[in-house]
Amino acid sequence: MTSHPSPDHHSSPTPSGRLLPFGTRLRSAMDERGPLCVGIDPHASLLSAWGLDDDIAGLERFSRTVVEALADTVAVFKPQAAFFERFGSRGVAVLEQTVADARAAGTLVVMDAKRGDIGSTMAAYAETFLHKDSPLFSDALTVSPYLGYGSLAPAVELARESGAGLFVLALTSNPEGAEVQRAVREDGRTIGATMLAHLAEENAGATPMGSFGAVVGATLGDLSSFDLDINGPLLAPGIGAQGAEAADLPRVFGTAVRNVVPNVSRGVLRHGPDAGALRDSAARFADEIREAVAA
Repeated sequence: MTSHPSPDHHSSPTPSGRLLPFGTRLRSAMDERGPLCVGIDPHASLLSAWGLDDDIAGLERFSRTVVEALADTVAVFKPQAAFFERFGSRGVAVLEQTVADARAAGTLVVMDAKRGDIGSTMAAYAETFLHKDSPLFSDALTVSPYLGYGSLAPAVELARESGAGLFVLALTSNPEGAEVQRAVREDGRTIGATMLAHLAEENAGATPMGSFGAVVGATLGDLSSFDLDINGPLLAPGIGAQGAEAADLPRVFGTAVRNVVPNVSRGVLRHGPDAGALRDSAARFADEIREAVAA
């Protein structure tokens, strides 16, 4: 993959060698570049649509093209780890290079790995993606809290130490998620609302925004019964191919809309491999989102 210029302040360390908190860096990137996250999802059908083989060469070409086309304009990339891991160690090596190139170009990287476990295993997952010396170090990681929010403690602690962030699955866009996330606890609060409350506690007092966010689907419609004002980012899949539109964001997220990071994957990626078409598509989505959020 092609090397990029030295990183800008979104992903580079302070003079002391420590990264600014993820929430601070994300707020800056969103304000400067617009609140758009572009997924890097090299599944077989998309590689085929680009005229690429479903192999390591196709994977590398796809990932390099996305990064080179968009890394200087979008705020966040979200590589889906599974689409790289399916190729084994060589696929993980491509993922490592993709993360390194994106971050070197100043784009924040949210690793979509949805890890979740307990104790030393959760700590090992955290070290894989959140330790500053790991070849897969990312600015944030998606995690699953459904072994209990407390099981995420190793990831929370390492994220704070590294200046990284987390996105916790709270109200996901898949229909099956409701059977867990909208289940009601003995205290009358849903599981999803409980996760949001935990995140609000993590972010208490942080400025301009905390580093511990939630995954909340943009396709879910009216969420006014949930308190989304967690003083942290809300990663919102569903814009584009899944049916949600930028104009839906204020209705879904209410007063928390300024902290929403809408994720678009197929809606942008289907325009490849032409770099100009990728840039034009991402710019259109960013403009539409910026306009909707500011309304």
